[in-house]
Amino acid sequence: MKVSVRVVPNSSKNEVVGLYDGVLKVKVCAVPEKGKANKAVIELLAKYYGVKKPQVILLSGETSSHKVFQVLGSE
Repeated sequence: MKVSVRVVPNSSKNEVVGLYDGVLKVKVCAVPEKGKANKAVIELLAKYYGVKKPQVILLSGETSSHKVFQVLGSE
């Protein structure tokens, strides 16, 4: 399934805030440098959907706060 995500980096904790207008809002502690925030989001989404990290694939938005992920094995 494809998941639209709005990422808020530099937060006090890693958490999935909720679904707003079809976009999942996610907060991560990591800074948006060298893919650190992307890795943190992948880990968080894997836990949230109950899949392994390689099953969460970043499709678009590598340097944007609006990202689209493909989550394999979760429907």
